[in-house]
Amino acid sequence: MEKRWRQYGRLSGLIFCFVLLLAAGCQAAEPPAWPPESAGSAENRENGTVSDESERKTGQQVPAQDPEPVVQLATLAAVGDVLLHRSILRDAAVGDTFDFRKMFAPVKPFLERADITVANQESVMGGRELGLSGYPMFNSPFEIGDTLKWAGVDVVVMANNHILDRGEKGIKNAIARWEQLGLEYVGANKDAADRERLRLLERNGIVFSFLAYTYGTNGIPVPEGKAHLVDVIDRRRMQEDIARARTQSDVVVVNLHFGNEYERMPNDEQRELVQFVADQGAHVILGHHPHVLQPVEIVASAMGHETFVVYSLGNFLAAQDQVWRQLGGILQLEVEKTVRGEAVDVRVHSPAFLPTYIHFKNWRGYIVLPLSEVTDDQLPGVRRYEDELRRHMGQYVPRLRWLD
Repeated sequence: MEKRWRQYGRLSGLIFCFVLLLAAGCQAAEPPAWPPESAGSAENRENGTVSDESERKTGQQVPAQDPEPVVQLATLAAVGDVLLHRSILRDAAVGDTFDFRKMFAPVKPFLERADITVANQESVMGGRELGLSGYPMFNSPFEIGDTLKWAGVDVVVMANNHILDRGEKGIKNAIARWEQLGLEYVGANKDAADRERLRLLERNGIVFSFLAYTYGTNGIPVPEGKAHLVDVIDRRRMQEDIARARTQSDVVVVNLHFGNEYERMPNDEQRELVQFVADQGAHVILGHHPHVLQPVEIVASAMGHETFVVYSLGNFLAAQDQVWRQLGGILQLEVEKTVRGEAVDVRVHSPAFLPTYIHFKNWRGYIVLPLSEVTDDQLPGVRRYEDELRRHMGQYVPRLRWLD
């Protein structure tokens, strides 16, 4: 019975079509294409898009395609204290001038490979005019600035406890020299207008801003009415600075001169200040002052991103003869900026570290070496120190890799 009904249905359909053909003058037409050509070319159909003309004809709204993301990459590197004691000055003296290049030559390739490299110039570079000196009241020659530029440094941090060792004149001399060299400086300022100037550097389409603050100036008072000379740790001001930096840059890098000298672990005050700075929106926090290496960590920011911090980068070049004070390093970070339409996402990732060793003998022959190149003759038990340092620096960030 069911089969007869299907046959009947097919017969009825044929009769109906025959009647329609007669009504149309017995002229059969080609069956229409599907979808109609007016809805877009074959190529557009294949790609899932249609033309504006087809929208007008069909009245259908076609979802907009997500724009292709644009990914930009840049590398940020940082080193710790460049602190020129008297024996280093003697070692670098060549007649009436100084040559520090031999001290930095082994690590120069690592400093210049990054898109931006930051160094903490701990001893103020006031020049010969003010009398060169080491501890406890430092003053370094201009040649150290030339060497840092030659080695690949782009930004020098001036906010530290020795910044006023030669007073206002020392700061202004140093700034004038940094400007001549074309290096950006941060944490000290020549006047009030300079204090308001954001330090911005652009690399590969990514804009970095740099800020720096110190816990104090070894009891030397800032000249009255000239608070602009040095940026001290002041939470209200830091909050304002970081907020302004966020509006003009993609990545905010904050340098903090804090912590206790020669302590290998951060204290509670450091941690609390780091969390505060992260919550204001900093992406990277670089610590200085303890003269020994303290670990790296990743802190969750109230702004919704992760903040990378190294609590102390230790000494990069200094005349201190205890092993942990001779061990420093080069920190390297990858910064990735993804732009998709109006949306911008910035990530700091892939942290890497190159441990370094300040080698010298009898307070002569200073040279900064990658720790991997140091021999047992230069540092007895060097591989043991290297293994311990690997555990120490990466104890909060196991994915910290060793740079080579």
